[in-house]
Amino acid sequence: MAFKLMSLFSFTGSVFLLLSFFALLSLAADNPVATLITPPDTVCDSTLHPSLCKTVLGNQNGNVFDFGRILLRRSLSQSRTFLNQVNSILRSPSSLSQPTIRALEDCRFLAELNFQFLSDTLDAVKNLNDFLSSSKAEDLETLFSAVLTNQQTCQDGLETTTSDRRVKDDLSSSLSDDTKLHSVSLALFAKGWVPEKKIITSWPRNGRHLEFSNGRLPLKMSPRVKAIFDSAKRHGRKLLQSDDESVSITDIVVVSQDGSGNFSTINDAINAAPNNTAAGNGYFLIFITEGVYQEYVSIAKNKKYLMLVGEGINRTIITGDHNVVDGSTTFNSATFAVVAEGFVAVNITFRNTAGPSKHQAVALRSGADKSTFYSCSFEGYQDTLYTHSMRQFYRECDIYGTVDFIFGNGAVVLQNCNLYPRLPMSGQFNAITAQGRTDPNQNTGTSIQNATIKAADDLAPSVGSVKTYLGRPWKEYSRTVFMESWMDSLINPAGWREWNGDFALSTLYYAEYNNSGPGANTSNRVTWPGYHVINATDAANFTVSNFLTGDAWLPQTGVPYSSGLAA
Repeated sequence: MAFKLMSLFSFTGSVFLLLSFFALLSLAADNPVATLITPPDTVCDSTLHPSLCKTVLGNQNGNVFDFGRILLRRSLSQSRTFLNQVNSILRSPSSLSQPTIRALEDCRFLAELNFQFLSDTLDAVKNLNDFLSSSKAEDLETLFSAVLTNQQTCQDGLETTTSDRRVKDDLSSSLSDDTKLHSVSLALFAKGWVPEKKIITSWPRNGRHLEFSNGRLPLKMSPRVKAIFDSAKRHGRKLLQSDDESVSITDIVVVSQDGSGNFSTINDAINAAPNNTAAGNGYFLIFITEGVYQEYVSIAKNKKYLMLVGEGINRTIITGDHNVVDGSTTFNSATFAVVAEGFVAVNITFRNTAGPSKHQAVALRSGADKSTFYSCSFEGYQDTLYTHSMRQFYRECDIYGTVDFIFGNGAVVLQNCNLYPRLPMSGQFNAITAQGRTDPNQNTGTSIQNATIKAADDLAPSVGSVKTYLGRPWKEYSRTVFMESWMDSLINPAGWREWNGDFALSTLYYAEYNNSGPGANTSNRVTWPGYHVINATDAANFTVSNFLTGDAWLPQTGVPYSSGLAA
């Protein structure tokens, strides 16, 4: 009996080992790098900086997950070191010029974000030796892409300072080294933990429209404000209407300059919002009555899931005039800035009135993941809309500007928007976009779908004497796609403009698909290696569904959208 039992156990053990072997084979088939033990050369040679990668990893063998975690830990450590370096310099501000202080304050803000983003990424993969889920991988790729963008933004700000050369040089050296390290970390993260994307080319899926549910009116709402609020619900530009779905609102407050609401300023209302609202728990809604609000608004990362609703374009206006000529950095010139996840703005005009002579002057900057703008207007000249980082969606918005007036390095889709190039200064040309991707592994780019591009009123009489282009490459891997859009004759036949000589012309990705109108003819477009006229399969990569994974988060906003191509 003992012999038979031992034989049974031996047989069972063999079966278990055999099944385990086949399970490992299956895992390896799904993710070939999962069980592959290799020297560092194998993975490092696929990065932009193989020598740095090999130096960090040394002579140890491992798989891509082991190597990825080593690089991530080093990236996190270096981000902390850089933050401490910036803080140390700022402790003696009297020895610094004001432009340097402003640039350093931007760097500190961005370095704090980077430390958090890298911490979150490392926590997610510290015990994982397999692909992440597609949604989680996209979330973390977005954070990692933002880390590199934040590094570049800090560097760009320091480059604009002409004094304090020693501080600038010391930090620039650290930034350059750390950016290379973060690039290698992102490459290994993508190689190990990110599953291959499957492109969906199905028919469009439409989102719902806004409606309130489970909300309560503010206790201090006056009869006049309540009448305005109810009118907006009934008659707003597709505002607060729905067939069978609704948006969850946890609370509503009203901003009114005459004192009839809960607050008289937007900033006071934002300060009253709860901190760190969890996804799916509903929005804290701030209803902003008609008026011109001369405020500089900056929504911190802990003010998650805010919804700001105005009374309409050119009725609720948030305005300022900060600009680079008068001492701001481009980053902190924004009239309105937001980095809090899940932000939604509806029926608001965001304006920077500095004018073309003041150069960079941002109306709105968003570094807010899953941020959404519906029926809004963005008005400025150079650098109007700063789509800085993270995933962003714009629907039925109006955007006015001159030089690089939609710029940044988020993963961005602008859908059914009106783009209005304005009259620039004498000798200038218009560039609608200046996309800033710096690394081929960043999941970023600008996708413009079903837009209408026509001259603003001040440019219309001078269209023949002012050149207007679809974009130019701000950074080496700049990526921009125009698809299913109508382009008026103001678009130069070449379509696109160089930044500086042949910089980025072979590494950028610029594409056009199924556009129409007198400016959409591609027969005389640029012949750069990175420019393409693409088909529907390629264009599907840049839809809401695929480029933003928007079907996972846009429905809760209530904002209408199309997930795919029109046909």
